[in-house]
Amino acid sequence: MTRRYTLLFLAAALAAPAQKYNGPRPPKPDIVYLKHASDLLPTEMQESKEEKKGDNITYVVEGANSPVSTPLASPIFLMVADKIPPESLELYKFETRNGRREITMSPKRPGRPIRVEITRLTNDKLWQLEVDESLEPGEYSFSPGSNERQGWKGSNQVFCFQVR
Repeated sequence: MTRRYTLLFLAAALAAPAQKYNGPRPPKPDIVYLKHASDLLPTEMQESKEEKKGDNITYVVEGANSPVSTPLASPIFLMVADKIPPESLELYKFETRNGRREITMSPKRPGRPIRVEITRLTNDKLWQLEVDESLEPGEYSFSPGSNERQGWKGSNQVFCFQVR
């Protein structure tokens, strides 16, 4: 019963009319931008690689650290959604091992995404993604979630950043 109300609330929030927004706008669609005051920094776009070992799947991004970083523990992101629905993105923390970033998913220990609030800012597909909790220093990634749509489904594209 609670899940039904949560889904109804989420649907109502996404369908709500957009507010007037006068801040910076991402220059390109379908890229997640980190907002720093009036500046926008594109997140590091990578293709994660899947490595299977038994029932575990490890998603790997080369390089120990993202070149895109923020000192903010609760960062805000903007994106213009064209092919990538913002509600399909999930935020995960990487573990850095052997000079690369990894997220391991298993049936016994499924990955739990970090809660992100998604708000439509304008009627022309401008969205804000705001992290609901303080992030520890480390490496993070917006990844396609279980809400995938045609054109985005099955993609291993990730949008990486680091919290210092």
